[in-house]
Amino acid sequence: MVPEPESQPMSAASISLLDLHPPASDFRQEVLDGLRRHPRRLSSMYFYDAEGSRLFDRICGLDEYYPTRTERAILCEYGDEIAAAVGERALLIEFGSGSSEKTRLLLDRLLDPVGYVPVDISREHLLEAAKAVARRYPRLEVLPVCADFTRPFPTPRTKREPQRRVVFFPGSTLGNFDPENAQTLLEVARDDAGPGGGVLLGLDLVKDEEILRRAYDDDAGVTAAFNLNLLRRINRELGADFDLEAFAHEVRYDRRRQRIEMHLRSLRRQTVRIGEERFEFEEGETIHTENSHKYELTTFESLAAKAGLRLDRSWTDRRGWFAVVRLRVGGA
Repeated sequence: MVPEPESQPMSAASISLLDLHPPASDFRQEVLDGLRRHPRRLSSMYFYDAEGSRLFDRICGLDEYYPTRTERAILCEYGDEIAAAVGERALLIEFGSGSSEKTRLLLDRLLDPVGYVPVDISREHLLEAAKAVARRYPRLEVLPVCADFTRPFPTPRTKREPQRRVVFFPGSTLGNFDPENAQTLLEVARDDAGPGGGVLLGLDLVKDEEILRRAYDDDAGVTAAFNLNLLRRINRELGADFDLEAFAHEVRYDRRRQRIEMHLRSLRRQTVRIGEERFEFEEGETIHTENSHKYELTTFESLAAKAGLRLDRSWTDRRGWFAVVRLRVGGA
């Protein structure tokens, strides 16, 4: 990264947060609506309270969880090419920024970026990561936004005008969305990037089923704890009485849809209360908590085109397990 000579260092302590966190009433209503359905469903967005974010950081370091280290290897090996594709004086907007660890691999190579906008739903985790980035890049304007990035949100203005806006969406999070919702999310990214802008995202590719299963059901049980933490959060924030010992982490692979599914399986017949509502679970009944779709590049290219994005470049690891793709807005 080559800073502009006249720019002034930024203090991590001076970072201000644009807080657009959804109200607690949204969480409550979505949980109730999801548990009233059959089959029951909860949004994976709500995994990421402070503890969920901490557990996910642990998952990213597991031997079984290949996506993080594979994507990191791509960013290291092809970092200069990827940075050149992003271009000079870019504003980098990151969806689901988490710890911003992989972002630093990109920031190290970008030519004179005007700012970094990390967007995440976990407020505490977001602020910690934003301050860490500001300390490492004191001349970079860091403007965190706490929001649900699946919905349109205002992007903070930077002191310097960017030549282009680029949405960075690493980590294969797009795979958590069904194709229709994935297209909608790509449209949000397209609108955030704007004319002449682009999208840079991580894409988990189709591969051997057993590799996929192990990635989402590790021997140490970290992913199981991550999944069950959603029930713990519902207990704490909504006054529910889920017995975490009465539910088990379960992973399935849907070959037709080419996706991993995570569920929480009831180990016995039981009743769960949230306020005045009662939910009856049969033994073996599950709550579907997450999907992780795997893509072939040709399939993804068609999906991106429907969202008004053109696949411009892609970089993959030597095994073809993962890809980082560069999309352009319209014909830009």
